[in-house]
Amino acid sequence: MWTDEIVEEIHRIREEYAKSFDYDLDAIFADLRKKQAESSKEVVNLSPKPVLTKHWSGRLRDLAEEAKDISRHST
Repeated sequence: MWTDEIVEEIHRIREEYAKSFDYDLDAIFADLRKKQAESSKEVVNLSPKPVLTKHWSGRLRDLAEEAKDISRHST
């Protein structure tokens, strides 16, 4: 069976990292948050933009009302 050396190395590093915190997810999370706070790298926020969500949901509501109006007139 073929194994990818890079993937195997990532798995080994991940295992060593988790083991260093005794597999405690709260401790791992705290360490990652600490590293993030100390880093000078920009953190990207991928949450949806409220303006776009509001715009699209409002348009969808308008289309639903138009569909109701059309169905009332066709009967």
